[in-house]
Amino acid sequence: MARAIWKGAISFGLVHIPVALVSATVSQGIDFDWLDQRSMDPVGYKRINKVTGKEVTKEHIVKGVEYEKGRYVVLSEEEIRSAHPVSTQTIDIFAFVDSEQIPLQNIDTPYFLAPDKRGGKVYALLRETLESTSKVALALVVLHTRQHLAALMPLESALVLVMLRWPAEVRGLDELSLGPEVTHPDLAKGEREMAKRLVEDMSADWQPDQYRDSFADKIMALVEKKARAGKIEDVESAADAEPRKSADVIDLTEMLKRSLGGKARSPATAKAKPGKSAAPRKTTKKSRA
Repeated sequence: MARAIWKGAISFGLVHIPVALVSATVSQGIDFDWLDQRSMDPVGYKRINKVTGKEVTKEHIVKGVEYEKGRYVVLSEEEIRSAHPVSTQTIDIFAFVDSEQIPLQNIDTPYFLAPDKRGGKVYALLRETLESTSKVALALVVLHTRQHLAALMPLESALVLVMLRWPAEVRGLDELSLGPEVTHPDLAKGEREMAKRLVEDMSADWQPDQYRDSFADKIMALVEKKARAGKIEDVESAADAEPRKSADVIDLTEMLKRSLGGKARSPATAKAKPGKSAAPRKTTKKSRA
């Protein structure tokens, strides 16, 4: 099994299901690292003042959020830490919904969930229940100090946790300013039939082995060719990260009966959890040119 990146439990009612989170995707993009041509040492980012062009030392850098154009509110590290959600090591289910109700544009990153610490039976029970009711579970989970909205759903013999974008992060279709020629098109019967016939002629089965990133393939072919020719440079690597701690959770299948006797939590209750901000967090992505 692939290495678990997080261990905890699925929690709903009084039931805990020990699970391990495993990435369901593999990054295939080419990552070009910066190296010093003279020494082959790794080259990192410099902290540069965008106005003066001078390098800024770490002790003179503070974090600010743009409140109005050109005006920032500065927050201390302590203030930022106090806003972080509490990590409970649980995938906290607060509702069950039809999967069709989740908008496509809200779907982000999928992860596999594997049973952990003898949690197989209750894991299978939740999977079978979701399958038979045609429901998915909406949940909150904290990863790397960040709170996520997620959907827990069955996939063949396993469970998948799909991270969802917060509704405030998704733009509405009104951003496109679609005209009436799009929203209420006047299409002739012949045009519809020809378009349908073209789709039918080009219809095929999903064949994932045939879908390749040609740029990545060509770059890796060049890398292999140069490596076989002995054109390899030794670069000092970073130390391995420390292994993550797992939660001490108990498989409580017998708590199902007690859970049925209690009141289910509502989405409003889930929203009241500490650490969730009503406004979306503004982030700035850095890219290498």
